[in-house]
Amino acid sequence: MPASPAEPARQILANAENRYEVTRKDLPLSCPLPGMALWNSHPKVYLPIVEDGGESTCPYCGARYVLND
Repeated sequence: MPASPAEPARQILANAENRYEVTRKDLPLSCPLPGMALWNSHPKVYLPIVEDGGESTCPYCGARYVLND
């Protein structure tokens, strides 16, 4: 049985919002997110987040990430 094609990454504008809702599928959490264009953003940084309704803030751009499951 052939493998199913990989799900395409969501396209998200980098630094377009101050608050992003993420799910467990987005873990490990990084800013910018995988679907964001890196050419107009800062270097990728991994962010700690509590897996029970936690939040994390990017030290570069100040974006808040909220785990919504």
